Amino acid sequence: MTMIEKSKPRRLVVISDFQGGGPFPADIPSIETLQQQWQSGARGTPAIATDAIPDFQVEGGYIERLPLACVKAGMVDVIEIWTHWRSDDLPEADLSQAPLIIRRSFQMNGPEAPFHSNDMLAHIQTFGPPEMLCVWGLGVSEEILIACDKTYKIYNSIDAPALRISPEVSRHFDLVLTGAEWQSDEVTALHPQMRTAILPIGPEFASDSMFYPIEGAEPYDIIYVAAAQGYKRHDILFEAMAKFPCSLRALCVFGYGEMSEDLRQQAHDLGIDVDFVGPPGVSFAEVNRLMNLAKMGVVCGVNDGAPAILTEYMLAGLPVLANNHLSCGLQYITAQTGQVASAEQFHEGIASMLEKLDTFSPRQAVIDNWTWPHSIEKLRKIIDISEY
Repeated sequence: MTMIEKSKPRRLVVISDFQGGGPFPADIPSIETLQQQWQSGARGTPAIATDAIPDFQVEGGYIERLPLACVKAGMVDVIEIWTHWRSDDLPEADLSQAPLIIRRSFQMNGPEAPFHSNDMLAHIQTFGPPEMLCVWGLGVSEEILIACDKTYKIYNSIDAPALRISPEVSRHFDLVLTGAEWQSDEVTALHPQMRTAILPIGPEFASDSMFYPIEGAEPYDIIYVAAAQGYKRHDILFEAMAKFPCSLRALCVFGYGEMSEDLRQQAHDLGIDVDFVGPPGVSFAEVNRLMNLAKMGVVCGVNDGAPAILTEYMLAGLPVLANNHLSCGLQYITAQTGQVASAEQFHEGIASMLEKLDTFSPRQAVIDNWTWPHSIEKLRKIIDISEY
C-alpha cells in the first residue's frame, strides 16, 4: 500500500520489545474472553478524537520522536505506545500525556520472540487497527500484523542485524528503516519488492531542544554515554587512554547494563582517570548537562545499530570519534562532526581531535541535516503522503 486512509482519530501505534511484569501465568485468557473485556471497558478504552491537543515539542527517546514528528507533520492525530507484560497484573494505561500519547501494556502469551499476545490481538479486533504501525526490535507475531493488513507498517531493528524477525513476519511490512546501505541490501535480497530507507530512528528525528550547548567548564576530555554492555566496547576507550603519557579525564554514563562494576574495575586496574554515572540512568536533561562537561564524545562499538547518541553528542556541541568499524551510523561522521579511527589507533584519533576542537561545528551539521523536520519530510516522501 502507498497511501494511509483517513479516519478520526488517525492513530500511530509504536510497539517496542520492552517487557515487564512477573512470571508468566499458567493460563492465558482466550481471544474471545479478552475481546469481551475490551468491549465492556474492563481492560481500557480506545483513543478518542479531539481537537484540543496543545502544542508540544518533539522530544523523548527513540520510541517517541518519530511518532511525535508524525503528529507535527499532520500524518496522524494521536499516538499509542504499546509494550509487553508477562504476568496478568497489568498496569493501567498511562494517560498522563493523553490525548496526544496513550501508553498501554498488553499481556504476552509467552517469552518467544517475535512476541504474540492474545490481549493485543483482541484489542485490535475490538477497536480496529491503527492507520500506522511502527514495530521496533524483536517484533510481534505474524497474526498481529495480519490483523493490521490495511495499516501502513514500518519496521526498524534498532540493532546491527538488519532484521531481527523471521521472513514470515518481515514480509508483512511496507517499509523497513535501516541504519546503513548494507542493511538495506540485506532486506532487498530477502524481500525484493519491499521499500527500505536509510533513516535510523535513533540519530534521525533528532531534537535540538533536548540537547544543546551550555556555557561552563569542561573538566572531562571525553564522555562515553553507553550501556554497560560488552558490545559497546568500553575496553577500546580504556586501552586508548592508557596509551597516553599524560592523564586524560573521561566520564562514562550508563543507562543500564550488567557490566558496570566490571568496567569500573577495568579502569581502576589500568590506572586511568574515569568517573562513572549509573546505572540507573539519568534524565535527558542530566545527560545533556553531563555531555557539556566534556570536550568530545566517543562511540566505540562495532556490532551496534546507529546509536542515537551520535547526533545527541553533536547537538550538545561535541564532535564525535567513532570506531571506523561501527556497523551502522558512520554517515553521521563528517569533517564537520568528527573523525573515525580503528581500535588500535583510537588513542591517535583522540589526540588528533583534542588538538583541533575549534575546527568542528557538529551542532550546525545536525540542524542542517538530521533534526526531526528533515527526517519527517524524508519519511513523508517515502510513503507518498502529500496531503492530509
